[in-house]
Amino acid sequence: MSSNQINEHSRKVKKRKCKFYKICYGAAIIAYDYYMKYLLKQGNRFLYSHGWTWVRETLNTPGESYNMFRMETHAILKLEKLLVSRGWLHPSKEMTSLEALAMFLWSCAHSETNRNIQNKFGKSGETVSRKFTEVLESLCLLAKEIVKPPDFNFVEIPSKIKDDRRYWPYFEGCIGAIDGTHIPAIVPTKDQIPYIGRKGYPTQNVMLVCNFDMLITFVVVGWPGTAHDTRILSSVIEEMKSVFPHPPEGKYYLVDAGYPNMKGYLSPYKGERYHIPDFRDGSPAEGIREVFNHAHSSLRNVIERTIGVWKKRWHILCDMRPFPLIKQQKIIVATTALHNFIRICGVEDVEFNKCDQNRGYIPEREEERNTNEDMSSHNLRRVQDGSYMDRARNQIATRLLENKIV
Repeated sequence: MSSNQINEHSRKVKKRKCKFYKICYGAAIIAYDYYMKYLLKQGNRFLYSHGWTWVRETLNTPGESYNMFRMETHAILKLEKLLVSRGWLHPSKEMTSLEALAMFLWSCAHSETNRNIQNKFGKSGETVSRKFTEVLESLCLLAKEIVKPPDFNFVEIPSKIKDDRRYWPYFEGCIGAIDGTHIPAIVPTKDQIPYIGRKGYPTQNVMLVCNFDMLITFVVVGWPGTAHDTRILSSVIEEMKSVFPHPPEGKYYLVDAGYPNMKGYLSPYKGERYHIPDFRDGSPAEGIREVFNHAHSSLRNVIERTIGVWKKRWHILCDMRPFPLIKQQKIIVATTALHNFIRICGVEDVEFNKCDQNRGYIPEREEERNTNEDMSSHNLRRVQDGSYMDRARNQIATRLLENKIV
């Protein structure tokens, strides 16, 4: 073989080797990128135990559990035990079930971002998101069990009515109150118009039903902010018959002037003073209509107190994070479950204590309702039973005035 042939062969070998090395290098880069992106999770910013240590210290420090998680330690431990025993919440290699629950509570109590949660608990963004969702789903399952009336037949008369001469026996058929409240909604710009009502920013109009123990017995989410309260109630009555706690014969809910006065739903007289501050800051109630409105308002304020406690406890209800809309709706439902659990678990609670000790205390006064909506779509039902409730209202008002219950 000549020297030229040898040199040519050597060049070809080197060229093949160079090409091989380039292929191997490229494959190594691709493999490394895949490993870093999909197999090796983001490293913790702190020691693995950082979040768990903070949770334990907070739960063991008097007063701090309520400040951080808006629930007392005993209530949190009881809730975690319940969720785990039902198989709805599980510990994992990254996080204990108690730490996951505490992370969710802290996030909802202070409307924290995923980034802040990462720094606080020393977890990756993926872990934070996954664990938040797991706790959220478990609380939505809990809501199915405890966000409902204790008795769907409403046989027992509420003690708040039976034991208070201002209401007994005038409102003996009352079983609770209904109202709507607006929760900020994060929706894409192209879908915002139906959600922007009188608030001036996108909201959901959430309908809540409560009893006189300040327990939420029904919640409806998903309606845009422009939907009127009456439209939502009408839809619930007709389309959610199997799950909505309808008032039995002779029973009724208290509603404000934004709703029609129809069978099962007692509203105040329109065009008269109604809200308690109107009477507190002015002259006493005078005449049959004002006397009724004053009594109606003071009894119906249980729904305003309930909504006030609920919103004040969970700041995320006033400053929603940019989750998908369906997740925002689930957060609303989950916080109603937390509200009821705190109330029924038998643990002393700061906000509930304020309401129990002062019957006039309202943490947050709800906005006035727009009562000028065209009710033509609801006229059929009103014609059928509106006169029935008008007579009932007039009878209650007459008895109240006769006995001078103001």
